[in-house]
Amino acid sequence: MLPENLNILNVTATAERWPLTEAFVIARGTKTEAQVVIVTIETQGFTGRGECVPYARYGETVETVLTTIRGWRPQPDRQHLLSALPPGAARNAIDCALWDLEAKRLASSAAAIAGLQSMAPVETCFTLSLAAPAVMATKAKSVPDLKLLKLKLGGAGDAERMMAVRQARPDARLVADANESWPHDMLAPLLAAAASAGFELIEQPLAAGADAALKDIEHIVPICADESVHTARDLASLCDRYDAVNIKLDKAGGLTEALRMTHEAHALGLKIMCGCMVATSLAMAPALIIAQSADWIDLDGPLLLTRDRADGLVIRDGIIMAPAPALWG
Repeated sequence: MLPENLNILNVTATAERWPLTEAFVIARGTKTEAQVVIVTIETQGFTGRGECVPYARYGETVETVLTTIRGWRPQPDRQHLLSALPPGAARNAIDCALWDLEAKRLASSAAAIAGLQSMAPVETCFTLSLAAPAVMATKAKSVPDLKLLKLKLGGAGDAERMMAVRQARPDARLVADANESWPHDMLAPLLAAAASAGFELIEQPLAAGADAALKDIEHIVPICADESVHTARDLASLCDRYDAVNIKLDKAGGLTEALRMTHEAHALGLKIMCGCMVATSLAMAPALIIAQSADWIDLDGPLLLTRDRADGLVIRDGIIMAPAPALWG
């Protein structure tokens, strides 16, 4: 932990846009670029950086996140930050910048500070945007070296989408994210279709706050909470309806809370997906610490961009290497 009397000299927050290689389509909309906010904290010749993604689903915009960051009274204590700002993108960027700063000042690594001896390479999902079944199948076949695919689903036509991708890629591991798009009356037949196509996980099939029906249906495919879970405080109430939780730093409000969530999820017997918003390697790097103990990893943001940051993560055939200190941590 950074000492309480550390003099933070400068905190800056800037917005950036990173074009995507193709449109990214989910049930609630389409994007063609990643809009991110970068926090830089400088002190005593050391610099820490963090990146976040404002998300409209949670009422965030680039402008509101910048305002929150610029209104923060700089404190070097990450625990103080948990009470000073609410969970969300702004707190995430600050928290990750503080982790990076601490690692730089101590000539250590964020992984070591988090209690890890090292960080092993991990396999990430590669996301297939929501589209017609044949289009998704063609995309799946175009990435034969990627063995873990995540389908974005949208309700009507999802059974056909899942089967088309399975037929196109009989070798692949498959998971899917419905982004709250399945009507209650389609839940059972679509879970059956997922099981028939050999899916490992279905993420957030029902709307957050309207997912009580998950308590009363057989989970023939494990079901993962995303929009229904943000922080450790949410976890205990989800155990009767979900088998797994998607931990994202932008929802949790940083790596500090995400580590707390990981510990609590394991204690409750929940499996973990380590997820992300669409962003650069700077946003993925802190999440790799959570990924070390996750059951599924979805940190493919850099693979969706036309270009990544200098010193970005090395990703080969879906395998992500530990970040270089020049990037983060």
